[in-house]
Amino acid sequence: MSTTTGAFIAGGIAACGAVTVTHSFETVKIRLQLQGELQSDAVKKYRGVFHGVKVILQNEGPQGLFRGIGSAYIYQILLNGCRLGFYEPLRTGLTTAIYGDPSVQSLGINVFSGASSGMLGAAAGSPFFLVKTRLQSYSPFLPVGTQHQYKNAYDGMRQIYTNEGVKGLYRGVGAAMVRTGFGSSVQLPTYFFAKRRLTRHLGMEEGPALHLASSTASGFVVCCVMHPPDTIMSRMYNQTGNLYKGVFDCLYKTVSTEGLLAIYKGYFAHLARILPHTILTLSLAEQTNKFVRKIEDRILSDDLRSRL
Repeated sequence: MSTTTGAFIAGGIAACGAVTVTHSFETVKIRLQLQGELQSDAVKKYRGVFHGVKVILQNEGPQGLFRGIGSAYIYQILLNGCRLGFYEPLRTGLTTAIYGDPSVQSLGINVFSGASSGMLGAAAGSPFFLVKTRLQSYSPFLPVGTQHQYKNAYDGMRQIYTNEGVKGLYRGVGAAMVRTGFGSSVQLPTYFFAKRRLTRHLGMEEGPALHLASSTASGFVVCCVMHPPDTIMSRMYNQTGNLYKGVFDCLYKTVSTEGLLAIYKGYFAHLARILPHTILTLSLAEQTNKFVRKIEDRILSDDLRSRL
């Protein structure tokens, strides 16, 4: 087992590799979620995942699909570093305290540990996700939602801090923590549950095939659970002024104006992003964890390992 610091580093590296592949689908997802915001009969500029990719490429080029990628890297390092780095220490600590045996698998403790580690990461990375969302939503050709003209992530941070202070940088952090708490509460528990079942019932052995199958199951469950709060978060991050007073106000206004299915806008774009992202993150995390563990075994003493 890697140290907490090692697991944080491994999780961040794995997530950056995954987001490089899936960032374009995230851009399409955000624009679909913002499309027709608080309008009952808005014209659809983006008609789905592949139409969105096509339209953005035609009008903005590859740069349009990869807006905000720098912020995405920093956010993923903070989010998944915390999520993958703190999950096991939290789970082990709680299991030992309650059952006296860290090897016991408790669904409740696993879910709590996953949610807690994810919420810590979401709070740490919220300003970067805020800027990323605003950069991705901006389009000089087919704008949807409020448009924020930032030159880059640094310029976005500077403008937000200048106009709104620290409070502005953490706008929507509550929604982000709810969204990530939902996703994290099921991501790792589902992954390890699927892994144990596939090993026990299908005889699969440790390796890339088992990691792929387990992370696929985890990604699907994560998307189903996380998408509604993800839609609310995107809208709260992208708002100007105080269009929404809070999470529940945003949910109420969205559903009452656009209908219940509005909270599932961009679902298939989200699925197209979250499946490969989860597969790559968890599969790469397994490999990077092994690599980090080998390095730690060579350079760290047992005493130093226990402190990290």
